[in-house]
Amino acid sequence: MNNPVPVMEKRDFLKWFLDQYQLKRRECAWLLNFLMSDDILMERVHFVEQAEYCPKALMISANDVDSVPFAFHKNQHVTMDAEKSFHDIRLNRTEDIYVQLNFKEKQQVPQYVAVLEENPYLPINKEEANVDSLLAEIVLEQSIKSYRLSLLEGEIDQALIRGDEKAFHELVEQYHALKAL
Repeated sequence: MNNPVPVMEKRDFLKWFLDQYQLKRRECAWLLNFLMSDDILMERVHFVEQAEYCPKALMISANDVDSVPFAFHKNQHVTMDAEKSFHDIRLNRTEDIYVQLNFKEKQQVPQYVAVLEENPYLPINKEEANVDSLLAEIVLEQSIKSYRLSLLEGEIDQALIRGDEKAFHELVEQYHALKAL
C-alpha cells in the first residue's frame, strides 16, 4: 500500500464506527473487536471499496443500508459464516485483510475517508486507461508545442535585434506553421 494507515488510526476508527452504527449481525462487532485487539492483525487490515476483488475480504453492513449483512471472501470462495472467517483470520495472521464497511453516506464521513485506502485489486478499465493515455499524450504535445513557440519567439527577437531580415522572415514563417498545428 502506498500510504499505510497507522494502527492507532484504524483502531480509533473502528471504535468510533462500532459506537455510531448498529451492525446487521452481532458477530460482526465481535469480529471487528477481535481485529482491534491485535496490533499484528490491525497492521494487515485495509479499509477499501469493492473488496470482493481482493484475495481476502470482509464485507460488513450496518442496519442503515440495503446490503448483505456479512460476507467473507477468500480466493473466490464466499461464506456468510462469521465463525469460519474468524478461524481463518486467527490461523492466517500474516495475510492482508481487506475490509469493506457498508453504511449510509460513508463517503461524507471524515473518519471513514481518513482510513480508506486505494484497492490495489480493482480490475483496470481498459477504456479508461486509453483515455488517460490519450489525455497525457495531448498534454505532452501541447507542452512541447508551447515550448517550441517560445523558443521561436526568442529567436525572432534576436533576429530583429541583429537586423537579420532573412532570418526574421524564416523564423516568423516557422512560427506561423507551428502555431497552425
